[in-house]
Amino acid sequence: MIYIVEDDASIRELEQYALQTNGYPATGFADGASFWVGIREKVPDLVILDVMLPDEDGYQILGKLRENAATRTVPVIMVTAKTSEIDVVKGLDHGADDYLCKPFGIMEFISRVKAVLRRASTAPVSASTLRFGAIVLDDVARTVTVSGEPVELTFKEYSLLHFFLEHPGEVLSRERIMKAVWDTDDLLESRTIDMHVRTLRQKLGDAGEVICTVRKVGYKLAARDAEDGEDG
Repeated sequence: MIYIVEDDASIRELEQYALQTNGYPATGFADGASFWVGIREKVPDLVILDVMLPDEDGYQILGKLRENAATRTVPVIMVTAKTSEIDVVKGLDHGADDYLCKPFGIMEFISRVKAVLRRASTAPVSASTLRFGAIVLDDVARTVTVSGEPVELTFKEYSLLHFFLEHPGEVLSRERIMKAVWDTDDLLESRTIDMHVRTLRQKLGDAGEVICTVRKVGYKLAARDAEDGEDG
């Protein structure tokens, strides 16, 4: 089940129709209050969440979803009419897994939904624990700690960190990262990598400095003193 939180009835109905015709059960809500009633009845597989709503805004709703153990890992796609990078980053900082800027095409909308659901269904399930410096990722508990302190990550941030930890010291191209984490070869979306790396570094604090930028190539996980001509 996919929940759509959108106060514009025409947009909400269009999104719901597009999802249903592509085989995805969907329910629409006009505001946060009705959405929370729906959440109490059933936790969805995905939430399409508009930023501007009549009661509480999308950022507030997203924050509450991430604070609740029952909804913490539910994928969320933010929808906003704002197109500046700061608004997109704000959504990612609050825990969004992806974003769409209005106006968008229905084909793009369905493509994003399919990609997010696919990533959610193929979340890592191995029993391994990955470590690098102060960072520890436990795949069994699906937790990340830095120096023993828990760090809350979104699904995509977790997947990105997991990929980095699997390949310490290895230069990872943008193409490779897009394929592994976003399941696409479309480098038009590569700006998404930069924004997710930025929020991941912020959440990891000082430990985030080990995610090093390799100019014109991509990123690698390396101790700061091991960098050679790279811009972190």
